[in-house]
Parts: sequence; C-alpha cells; structure tokens
Amino acid sequence: MKKSILLLFFLLLLQFPLIAQESFTNPILRGAHPDPSICRVGDDFYIVNSSFEYFPALPIHHSTDLVNWELVGYGLDRESQVVSSVNLVDVQQQGGIHAPSIRFHKGVFYIVVTNVYSPKDPTKEAEMVNFIITAENPAGPWSDPHVIANAPGIDPDIFFDDDGSVWFVGTHDVGDPNKNGIGEIWVQELDLNRWELKGERFSVWAGACGGCCVEGPHIYKRDGMYYLMVAEGGTSRNHAVMMAISDNIRGPYQSNPKNPILTSRHLSNNNWVHSTGHADLVELQDGRWYMVALGIRNDLMGTSNMGRESHLIPVNWETAVSGWEEVEDGVWQPIEYYWPVCAPETGKVERSTPLPFAGSSQIYNDVFYDDFESEKLELAWNFRRFPTNSFFRLIPSESKLRLRLNSAKFALRESYNLMGFRQKESDFSYEVKMSFNPIDEFSEAGISVFQQDDNYLNFTLVLEEKQLKIVLNYQESSKEVCVLMKIVVKDYSGEIIFKITSKNDRYQYAYSLDNGQSFQEFYTSEASLVLCKGYIGTNLGVYATSALDTTDDFADFDWVKYKGTTRKN
Repeated sequence: MKKSILLLFFLLLLQFPLIAQESFTNPILRGAHPDPSICRVGDDFYIVNSSFEYFPALPIHHSTDLVNWELVGYGLDRESQVVSSVNLVDVQQQGGIHAPSIRFHKGVFYIVVTNVYSPKDPTKEAEMVNFIITAENPAGPWSDPHVIANAPGIDPDIFFDDDGSVWFVGTHDVGDPNKNGIGEIWVQELDLNRWELKGERFSVWAGACGGCCVEGPHIYKRDGMYYLMVAEGGTSRNHAVMMAISDNIRGPYQSNPKNPILTSRHLSNNNWVHSTGHADLVELQDGRWYMVALGIRNDLMGTSNMGRESHLIPVNWETAVSGWEEVEDGVWQPIEYYWPVCAPETGKVERSTPLPFAGSSQIYNDVFYDDFESEKLELAWNFRRFPTNSFFRLIPSESKLRLRLNSAKFALRESYNLMGFRQKESDFSYEVKMSFNPIDEFSEAGISVFQQDDNYLNFTLVLEEKQLKIVLNYQESSKEVCVLMKIVVKDYSGEIIFKITSKNDRYQYAYSLDNGQSFQEFYTSEASLVLCKGYIGTNLGVYATSALDTTDDFADFDWVKYKGTTRKN
C-alpha cells in the first residue's frame, strides 16, 4: 500500500510543467544523451544517442512535440548483437557505440553507427566497426548488425537520394580515404541488398577549417542541392557545427561563408551551456526546421556531471552571398544559396525557447521510481558493458530486485554486479531500500554513483571482521580506492535505506535503520568527486560484490527513488 501511494505521488510530480504554454527549457534530453540524431515519420519524431560502453546501447526516444520525450527502446538490447563483430563485452571505457544516425525510408528505420574497440594489446590500433541495424518499429526488435566492410572512420551517416541510390557517408584521415580517422568526409554508394559499399569512393570536404576534428557528417537535400553538415573543432569548448553545399552528392562542396552555423566557442566561460555541436536537422510537416545538438551545462566547475545532453534549436533558411560569377565580360553577379540559420533571434542555444507547437507544454520528468513489481526491468536501467553473468533477478511477487554476489568488482574492461540509470540534474535526492544479511566475510552491497570503471563512489554495507559496517569508498580516475568513512552498524534489523542528497555542489550521505522514520548523517563531500569530464555522464545505481567467486549471499532491493531539481540559470 505504501509503495502504491509513493508511486502515485511521483507520477503526479511528472505532470508539473516547466514553463506552461509558451516556452520549453533546454536540454530536451537530460543526462548523458550526446550526439543526437533525429528523424520524423508523419507526426512522430525519434532521437537516438551515443551510449559508448553501456548496455543496452543506442537509446531511442519518441516525441510528438519535440520537447517531451519517452524512452521506447534500444537499438542493441540482446546478446546476439554485441558479442561478436560488435563487441560490448570487454570494450574499453569511453569506447563502444559512437555517434549514430537514424533515418526512415520506405517503411524501415535505419541506424548506422560505429563501435570503437581498442584491442587489449596496446601495440594494436583501435578497431572502428561501422554497421547498420534496421527495424520496422523503432521500439524494436532491431536486426543483428550488418557490418559494412572497408568503411573507415567514425560517425557514419546514410542518405537516401531521390533517384533510388543509397549513400554511405563516413570520415577518414585527411588525404587517405581508406584510413581510419577524423578530418575529412567521404561518400560512397551502398548496396542494401548485400550490405556492402560499391563503386568509387569520393573525398568531398575537409571542413570549414581544413580538417580539424571533422566528424559527425549528415547529408540533406533541399531544392535540388546537397547540404553536408559536420561537427568540427573537437568535442570541448571549440566544438561547432559547419555546413557546405553542392549540386552533386559527390562534390565538390562549397563552405558556408557564415560558418560555424552553431557554436558556443565565442561565448563567456560563464554561459549556461558550452561545447555545443554535433547536430542533426529535421523538417516538420509544415515546412519549419529544427536542430538537435549536444551541449554541456555549466553547473559544476565549468562542466556538468550529466555530461553531454541533447538540446533543441529552431532553424530558419535564409539566403547569403556565397561567391561571384562572371555572367559576361566584366559583369559579375552574386551567387546566393539558402543556408540554415540556427536560433535566428540570438544565434546560440538558449535555455528557454518558444515551444515548437502552440498549445503544448513541457512536462518536468526528472523523477525515477522503481518498486520492481514488473516482470521486466524498466527501460531506464543500464549496465557497464553486456552483463555476461546474470547477477540480477526480478521477483515481482515480492516486489524485489535481487543481486547475487560474486567476486566481480569495479575494474577496467570488466562486467560487474552494477546497474544504474542516468543522473539528470546536478541537484537531486536518491534513496534506496535494501535488505541484506550476509554470511561470508567481505560480502558487500549498496548504492553507487559511477562515471567510469575507475571513477565512482560506493555507499555500501559490508561484513568485515564479523561486523556489519557502513562504508563510503571513492576512486578517482587512475588512482587507488580511498575509504572516506566507515562505521560499525548498531541495531541493524536486516534492512537499510541509503540516501544521497546533492545540493550546492555537495553530496550529503545518510542512512536509516527504521524504514525512513529517521536518518543518520554519515558524510559530506564535494559533488566533483565523481566529476564527468564532459564525455560520458554520471549514473546512479545499485551494486554488490564479494571476496568469493561463489557465495549464497544476496541483496534484495525494495525500491529505488530519484528526484532531480532543475537549477535556474
């Protein structure tokens, strides 16, 4: 009964609009949703994002108004997709699934994407496997990967031309169209029956600045002209979106004289968002255009624990002089092309922007509650890599999530007994109720705030020297694990509620042994201990481990409760 009341309370919170009837607030996808790619099918919009080493991979969101998005599935969500040619089993951190592109053509959805895998042998180069998956329903199931051989580089795109031809768009090192790298864009026809490239490969553009980290290409066609849009300048504060145009998909492409069409590199370091770039465009049914692009909120020490998130920007098309041509001897006339103009009023990603569709409103949805009453795991949960060991089990009859213990621990390129969901706001509260009665020495279970294999906070209960202890462990990237606080538990009845509250750039840790009637303060730390460096965002989750390879010990979780609070920039 208490669970039902609590769930109803949180569902009601979902109905509170951020800004009613007039504006929406960026970002539209909060918490580690970088490299957005978007497509429209009728009145429906779909976004897919990078997911790196996390599984399930390629989260897919659906919307009908561009501002309220629902997670409907993943492009990679089963073992057959991620254990062979696409390896998410022992992939390195910050490797894995990079920069997808989603498109719809003749009743079929296509996602083309790269898996970046570094062999364990450090003398060998990283493998960039470009592949395509397809589905008739974006919620899945999606096909097993169709690997595209001899397709170097990362961040591919797929383009369906009016004449029925299909083109693969990729990247390579400048001057070598057959070598992996980023710096120049190439196109080549793609045979969808054989899933292979055919014909000649064309190097078409090295970006507006001549090859500095040119990546993330997308091709569009408007009024018979081909528009090539790329990300450039690296993924940090010099990130930018550039555009070029051609009357032939094979090139040559002419750079927009007003490049970049979107960036924050010229803004103050105090601006609310930075590193904006890596974008995709979508045309609405009424002919209007919008852009989705990544950006990093300036919440914490000039960055954000949520990493790169997806933002929405209005786009107009306007003419600009792009050159001159001699129409007769001594008589010249300007060459004008239509170019996209992002955020026409200000030229930058704004925190608050008029709603795309009048009469709608953006719903504040930074609440996650799971009482494990379902027979299936909620879509928001994810794992670091494919969980080769089935360490978790849902027990819906008892409304519990059970983690079985083994010796798997936080370690580079490993899969361990950890599952979590994306942190979506810098200020939040996170509570978890756990039942844990270990028998074996050094059995441990609790909650985790994690960003990488070697950057995390674990707030757990451990059996040590025949005493139950509450411990807070911390590991900073590439350093030894540090014990921040440890105490012996008294009056423990078999259940504990862990609580972390983030406010004013500090984490407050507390616990309750009386089912939440009272909480004991445990420790306070800087929120920057687990600081996203701007690449992959932070997750909140549950964790269990043991000193033994096999043990009968387990931890049961009754519920998980998260509530974020939006900062007013």
